[in-house]
Amino acid sequence: MKQALLLVSFGTAAPGAQNSITAVENALIAAAPDRAVFRAYTSPTIRRILARRGVEMPDLTTALETLAAQGYEDVALQTTHVIPGFEYDRIKAEADRFAPKFARLRLGTPLLYEVADLTQLAEHAAQCWLPEEGALVLLGHGTEHRADLIYPALAGALRCAGADNALVGTVEGWPGFDAVLAMLRRGGWKQVCLRPLLLTAGEHARSDMAGEHPESWKSRLEAAGFGVSCCLEGMGSDEAVQEMYCRHLRAIL
Repeated sequence: MKQALLLVSFGTAAPGAQNSITAVENALIAAAPDRAVFRAYTSPTIRRILARRGVEMPDLTTALETLAAQGYEDVALQTTHVIPGFEYDRIKAEADRFAPKFARLRLGTPLLYEVADLTQLAEHAAQCWLPEEGALVLLGHGTEHRADLIYPALAGALRCAGADNALVGTVEGWPGFDAVLAMLRRGGWKQVCLRPLLLTAGEHARSDMAGEHPESWKSRLEAAGFGVSCCLEGMGSDEAVQEMYCRHLRAIL
């Protein structure tokens, strides 16, 4: 039976940010060494940008059509998305649509999908990501999807892990900037370390989080009187996060 590993990411076009996706992909490939490897990006915008640079990356539909046409029968489809939001819903719907074309097609879950994922990431953050002084703010994307609840749930898991100086915020969801600012003031911290709760340190990390323009989180916190440092490293570069993705893949192999 021909076996394939299909790695599905949102994607990135930011220079250097691809390294975080590649690091996760390499770990997943090592966890499934006997499978042919295929890739897909779900973001049409990023695929268009890459195409203008001469890099062709298929969408999920095209990748699944290719696998079926080439006679693959057993497909492990692992996403590198962080939360099970709208993007994951679309991946799942497409996987369900294509399932009859294969003898076996299984879909792995995003990084933060169940309680064990939240507690594992929180414990790792408490051990490895906390600054020497001040507060840590993990900044995620945020969404109008019900999966936005994962962000405050992670904040609770961080407290349970003893990381009382670790907060979670989002660019486009809740908690937003005002909520995080209020928590920072209540905590009495003067220094803040911003770190992306994102697979890659792409545009959201470089612009919305750490940009020099007045609307970035860094600029707004500095304007509010905080000293701010920024970690511009996507979570995908962290070996502990890579292992979490591998755990999800092993569950479907």
